Amino acid sequence: MTEARWLDDEEQRAWRSLITMQDGLTEFLDRELRHRCGVSTPDYEVLAHLSESPEGRLRPFELGRLLRWEKSRLSQHLGRMQKRGLVSRDRCVTDQRGAVVAITPRGRDLITAAAPQHVANVRDVFIDQLTKAELKSLIAIGDKVRKRLAALENQARTE
Repeated sequence: MTEARWLDDEEQRAWRSLITMQDGLTEFLDRELRHRCGVSTPDYEVLAHLSESPEGRLRPFELGRLLRWEKSRLSQHLGRMQKRGLVSRDRCVTDQRGAVVAITPRGRDLITAAAPQHVANVRDVFIDQLTKAELKSLIAIGDKVRKRLAALENQARTE
């Protein structure tokens, strides 16, 4: 095993700043969604993906990939949302063994009401705080880190 390459002061500050920012944003946006819109962040994410998909429908494996959720988490969460009338699970017409998750009229009403407030919150606490150059840098940073993560995932699959 190689010796640890400890973070210097600037690297440590950058890392902790990212983590603190991410946690703070997540906590704020979740609280706002719950209090102002009556929806949890996971519910919002599911409804957003379904509302953006053709005919408001996705196969569970597609939805799970978009959300980056394990199959069991997705299944349990969709069950809770189905009980509340936000989504339905229907048989897939092209694959009789498969299912399709669909947004219901109640789910569509909820995302339609919540989205403008959510976007206003994202804009207020994040987007409008950054310059165009900072946004471009953030995109480049995110792309670079995601590319590295994908390479590590591929490497782990082949080992």
